[in-house]
Amino acid sequence: VDVVFCVPAIDIIPVVEAAKGTNIQVGAENMYFEEKGAYTGEISADMLLDAGVKYVIIGHSERRDYFKECDCLLNKKVKKALEKGLIPILCCGETLEQREMGVTMDWIRLQIKSDLADVTADQVKGMVIAYEPIWAIGTGKTATAAQAQEMHAFIRKTLADKYGKEVAENCSILYGGSCKPSNAKELFANPDVDGGLIGGAALEVDSFMGIIEAF
Repeated sequence: VDVVFCVPAIDIIPVVEAAKGTNIQVGAENMYFEEKGAYTGEISADMLLDAGVKYVIIGHSERRDYFKECDCLLNKKVKKALEKGLIPILCCGETLEQREMGVTMDWIRLQIKSDLADVTADQVKGMVIAYEPIWAIGTGKTATAAQAQEMHAFIRKTLADKYGKEVAENCSILYGGSCKPSNAKELFANPDVDGGLIGGAALEVDSFMGIIEAF
């Protein structure tokens, strides 16, 4: 099992130090796509690398919603992260309204194709995609195992259509939406669910360990 802690920027360096000698990797919650310049408050890929980061979350639903990060911006972030050797954890997902309107598949396909524009097959092969049903984040609602599998299979097919089956099979697809110890085993048993992007349930040690042990 690969375990990655994606922590607030202020905590990255102490967590990297604390995780030395373990099998735990450290990631960032966000990064900017420019290497240098007057971008006060932003964190570049080089800064993350200097701090010992290996992964970076890009396009989390809260970044898309609250900070209005569009797909064209996220595409720049993905390409910069890959250029620098960071592993992007690219998030995609739909709202409850979009699901009820029946546009979920079209929306997810658009997000993935836009965010991965001009990204090569070799680059995608090592990436991580996280499916976030936004309607299930922090609400206590969880996609059923069947719903999760349906969406993960669709995401894998979208990748296969663009990059080929081998690339799609080697891309990890994580479920992120109120995953907890009680439902983790059922979710992870699905053939296309490769793991979880864990939020609130990761804040308690016993809860997070229960999810890890579900593998």
